[in-house]
Amino acid sequence: MFAGFSASSLRLDDTTIFARVGGTGPPLLFLHGFPETHLMWRDIAVALAPRFTVVAADLRGYGQSGCPVSSSDHSPYAKRAMAVDMVQAMKQLGFERFMVAGHDRGGRVAYRLALDHPNAVSRIAVLDVIPTAAAWDRADARLTLGFWPWSLLAQPEPLPERLIGAAPDAVVDNAIGQWGSSAKIFSQEVRDAYVDALRDPAHIHAICEEYRAAATIDREHDALDQANGRRIECPLLALWSGEGGLENWYTQEGGPLAIWRKWADRVEGRAVQGGHFFPEEYPGKTAALLSEFFEDK
Repeated sequence: MFAGFSASSLRLDDTTIFARVGGTGPPLLFLHGFPETHLMWRDIAVALAPRFTVVAADLRGYGQSGCPVSSSDHSPYAKRAMAVDMVQAMKQLGFERFMVAGHDRGGRVAYRLALDHPNAVSRIAVLDVIPTAAAWDRADARLTLGFWPWSLLAQPEPLPERLIGAAPDAVVDNAIGQWGSSAKIFSQEVRDAYVDALRDPAHIHAICEEYRAAATIDREHDALDQANGRRIECPLLALWSGEGGLENWYTQEGGPLAIWRKWADRVEGRAVQGGHFFPEEYPGKTAALLSEFFEDK
């Protein structure tokens, strides 16, 4: 996995960010979701390395990245703080301006990057997400039951921390079984890596803080941007699971593209084959769609 890539632990202002870097060409940052790490991009990163300088990073609190101390308002784990991490990390790697693709939680960091740092982000792809505030505003039993981390992990500590810590294997197995179109596409090596990433109490707490931030301060940031008319200026590609909630939940208002057009000026996208983890289920197809978008000048 990640053949030809180097590994770096980048020391930032208040944490460290682990990243794998490889390839040649314009810089392209990949950000993962829950319960994954940068490892989710293993096949896509190698496929795109001949055309892009690929950076696959662990978000703060995930994988091999650091877990800074949180606060009562969860702001150290707001997407705004995570976006600053990535701007600093990319600068350390020599990239003042870059493209970014994010899946799940990484997609939320990606669009916050584009909103807060428009001079740093030239293009953005968001995979199987709509904006955080938009999701919460539309939340119902489908979201609560279908994507249980939204509500469970946002509960006050220590309940979710203790639950995850008691059975990290059950968390991963439920996610890849419930949200994926087939759990069989995850090798034992990959599955075990995701379970191991959920064994450390500091990382478990950090991940819960990130979900608490999404339920509180991230929503506030999004609402303020909408009220002030702040928009994503760069081209945005939205891809979503053809078998998941985004394909069906918001059809009356035009689906994910209509929602993203309330936030961004230049939006394109489509549903793709597979479940929530389609970048891992169908890496070849996903890589082709991303390459086409990011190579389009």
